[in-house]
Amino acid sequence: MSVSQTSTSATALDRITIDPSTMPLPELAAHRFDPSDGLDIEEVAMLAVANNPDLKLARDDLGIARAQAFSAGLLPDPQLSVSSDYPGLQGATRAFSYGLSMDVMAVVTRGANSRSADASVAKTDLGLLWQEWQVVAQAKQLFIKTRFEDATLPLLQSERDLTQMRYERMSRAQRTHDITDDALAAALTSYQDARKQYTDAQRTALQTHHDLNALLGLAPEVSLNLVDSDEAVRVDDETIDAALAGLSRRRPDLLALEAGYEAQDQKYRAAILNQFPSLSVGFVRARDTSNIYTSGFQINMSLPIFNRNRGNVAIEKATRERLRDEYQVRLNQVYADVARLRADSVVLARQLDDVQAAFPEVERTARESEQAWTHHDLALGAYVDAQNAALTKRIDIATLRESLDEQRVGLQALLGSAIPDARSPDLNFTESHAK
Repeated sequence: MSVSQTSTSATALDRITIDPSTMPLPELAAHRFDPSDGLDIEEVAMLAVANNPDLKLARDDLGIARAQAFSAGLLPDPQLSVSSDYPGLQGATRAFSYGLSMDVMAVVTRGANSRSADASVAKTDLGLLWQEWQVVAQAKQLFIKTRFEDATLPLLQSERDLTQMRYERMSRAQRTHDITDDALAAALTSYQDARKQYTDAQRTALQTHHDLNALLGLAPEVSLNLVDSDEAVRVDDETIDAALAGLSRRRPDLLALEAGYEAQDQKYRAAILNQFPSLSVGFVRARDTSNIYTSGFQINMSLPIFNRNRGNVAIEKATRERLRDEYQVRLNQVYADVARLRADSVVLARQLDDVQAAFPEVERTARESEQAWTHHDLALGAYVDAQNAALTKRIDIATLRESLDEQRVGLQALLGSAIPDARSPDLNFTESHAK
């Protein structure tokens, strides 16, 4: 087997076209894919659905399931038997026997097997849709994380540069015995912490870039131009409650479990039918060595004395019961996850409000300290502390906004498009769709 397929390059990315009507969620289907002006959160999700390697394999699995359903609906082929005897006695006639038979039980169970296969196709199709939902959520979370890192890396670099400047100046002052060793050690520790924090953030950003490109099926060297509206939006309780009410009719994995239960129920019915004797009926035309022709029929059947297919019946019944329990467990887990995310979002929103309320005063202090430092009216340590305090507040705000956005994406992954996207330019559409 020769394989030449490679990950999508930057040049190939510019040539990709995506039909919005093929997208699994309404907000994606209503969005235009145009990478020429950068990729927003919806376009990243669309590219993930169209180009994710795992989804390509899942679509191949759907093709296999459809082929299996086609095979299950076909009638069994009849069986032809031919025999011929050549007598050694002079004057005797060659004997022959021709028979044509059909497996009756294969015809009897064909309906149940065909319905089971059709339900399995529906299960696989819904499973693919659910996998697409998950890939969309992963792409959006990586988008949010990338934008957060793009925003915070310069702030962390500024913190590192400020602490480095303070340490270098204090180091020169220490050599002239103008400051104590303890003060210099504290400045060095602060600089080392800031440098490590910046370096760790750089490594995390590189990993996020790798993860996003792998999810999108892009070559590692491709650098994406990501753009968004930088506007965090919160989800109200009424929207979540309405989404929960229709959860079983919208979640693909729950619908897939229902289809799987139907497929298993048909397998159980087929196993019950197979408890009856295996029956094959046919017609025979024969001639013996004395040149006498005969016509008749033949019946082959098993005797259900020991096995009677009871083992398979028990297995299919137990499997069907497990699917019923799995559906209930999955539904319970969804409610638990939504409750956790809702409670978490309330805490995060409260923290964000508190930090934003305190930020103007910190920012004012930072501006005043910079003016005083410029006019040599403020000590270096106080100036650096004031600037770092403002930078830290900015990072805290960005971190909390990122967490809230990721919470929203998590809710959307659990509840579907009834939850509007975070940082989406199509917010008006998604909100009206949710209503």
